[in-house]
Amino acid sequence: MERSPLPEPLRRRLNHFSHSLLSGSGSGGLAAAAAAAAGAGSHFQPAVERERCWIGQECATSLPLQMCLYFNLYFFPFWWVSKVIMLEIKSYVLSAYYRIILCVILVLISLVEFIRLYLGYIGNLQEKVPELAGFWLLTLLLQIPMTLFDTCHPRLLVLPLEYGVNIIYVLLLGSEILLAFSALRHMVNQLELRFHMTHFDSLDAPQAHTDKRASRQAEGPTGLSGFNWGRTA
Repeated sequence: MERSPLPEPLRRRLNHFSHSLLSGSGSGGLAAAAAAAAGAGSHFQPAVERERCWIGQECATSLPLQMCLYFNLYFFPFWWVSKVIMLEIKSYVLSAYYRIILCVILVLISLVEFIRLYLGYIGNLQEKVPELAGFWLLTLLLQIPMTLFDTCHPRLLVLPLEYGVNIIYVLLLGSEILLAFSALRHMVNQLELRFHMTHFDSLDAPQAHTDKRASRQAEGPTGLSGFNWGRTA
């Protein structure tokens, strides 16, 4: 099993947060669907068995989210170079206080961006709920507020190039928040459905074994009497 990049206590907290936030209303319906599928499978119908094998096994990876992450990965170097150039131009006009603020914001956004994209790629492609929840929280609580502060603060003398790249960046971040929330909800539902299917399969297996054993016992004397009758004849 591949080792997670997150510490285990943090991973458990993110997992609990995701399930408590996203698995409230649909758990009853998922359990009912799993119970219906498990009950239908007890009749040993081939078509039902094939359909039952696919329940809970759907791919939860979000293609739109992966596309946004891909574009974000190639856009961020251009954004970073533009910010450095604009910071160099404004450094002769801004006071030392605001120059320090801009440098700190640029460093924090760069560090958070590397961690955020890494968690987003792992969480989406490998269907890991804690990593994708960490990506969603970093985007919502850190990256968007810092970018909006850098864009909208009047004392920072935002230049037209900064407005352009920041607006594109905020649109990417907003799209990733919506798509990551949808992907998280789908992943949590899939995990719950797999859990319910495993639970009902474990309950259904002893009953199927008992029915099979009873059918063998019922067929045993009939086959034996037919065999003896053939020998007698």
